[in-house]
Amino acid sequence: MKIVLVHRHGPGQFVHLACHLANAGWQVSFLCEAMNVQLPGIRTLRQPVTPPPPAMPFAQYHQDVGLKAARTLESLVRQEGAPDIVYGHIGWGSMMFARDVLPRTPLIGYCEHYYHATGRDVGFAPDDDVSFAKRRQLRLRNSAQLSSLDQLNAAISPTRWQKSAFPKAYHHKIGVCHEGIDTHRCRPNPQATLVLPDGRTLSADDQVITYVARDLEPYRGFPTFIRAAAKLAEEKPDAVFVVVGGDGVSYGQPRADGQKWREVMLAETGIDRSRIHFLGQIPHDQLIRMYQISSAHIYLTYPFVLSWSTLEAMACGAPVIASDTGPCHEVIRDGHNGLLTDFWDSDALAAKMAYCLTHKSDLRTMRERARKTIIDHFDLGQCLEKQTSLLERMASGNTEL
Repeated sequence: MKIVLVHRHGPGQFVHLACHLANAGWQVSFLCEAMNVQLPGIRTLRQPVTPPPPAMPFAQYHQDVGLKAARTLESLVRQEGAPDIVYGHIGWGSMMFARDVLPRTPLIGYCEHYYHATGRDVGFAPDDDVSFAKRRQLRLRNSAQLSSLDQLNAAISPTRWQKSAFPKAYHHKIGVCHEGIDTHRCRPNPQATLVLPDGRTLSADDQVITYVARDLEPYRGFPTFIRAAAKLAEEKPDAVFVVVGGDGVSYGQPRADGQKWREVMLAETGIDRSRIHFLGQIPHDQLIRMYQISSAHIYLTYPFVLSWSTLEAMACGAPVIASDTGPCHEVIRDGHNGLLTDFWDSDALAAKMAYCLTHKSDLRTMRERARKTIIDHFDLGQCLEKQTSLLERMASGNTEL
């Protein structure tokens, strides 16, 4: 079976699926602008890079991305015939013209995020001015997704909450299946330790508060976290804060003054810098050890896509304190398998962190339920089986979702 996976920056969300299919004997090709990790046995089809758009012309940008992807597919078809199936991320326009190149090939889309001017991430911050220009920009960003959805046989969204953002007219095409969490690798380990840059070794016996984001920015609640950490540091002299993430901007906008959020928040709160350890972006095995020793793992997010880090922390049995926002409601029930807190309320977050430190022995059941939630609904093996079954059905001509 021949499959082409389409993503601007591979392997992205397809990393586990690509390896699984290749190991099962499929011929797997990645069509992308850049491949961040080279996967064994998987071919890369590079399309020309499209420069990031200026402030507004997303329609032209998506068209350029789509045309370059289509021409790369067209070249592949000329050389070796059509693939059995194509599965691609629809967010940047890469799938816009796939049907024009492959009129009879089953096409599946990955539906990550559909933009809204109200009720989701945009306008969530009290100072977010949702102007006409912003609304127009969001509509143009969605246009590539709608154009792609119209011609797809089926699509997959990782969570029900993410699917619910897409227009109801397309819900019959969109199934729900997460990429999957490796619950064998991400599991509790009472003997785990983590060595900090200063040489100190932490274990589950220590009071460790952890925080992870791709980049330290408001979209993932970094300012609220630092304010809460500064409050807790004064109350709990033995508490240690371990932070993972870069200093860039992944989802929001850079600060107008050019400063990084980490330095701004450290200056604002005056937290003792010897108490908080910034590890940057670290290898995955080190990240897992951090979850395994965590006394409380903090995950705050705008109403946006759900991060893998939260699910991995829960699989490792870490007590998770998450924001009381849409993406988290699907996974966490307050007091049952985690704790929920107001995204903006640093005092409430500090109180919940203190509770986790002073009631570590009382949280055992909650931690066990957290892991069970991931095993029952997000286990990698189950998710791969579900995705593979859909791909096989589609490739064999059964285009019913």
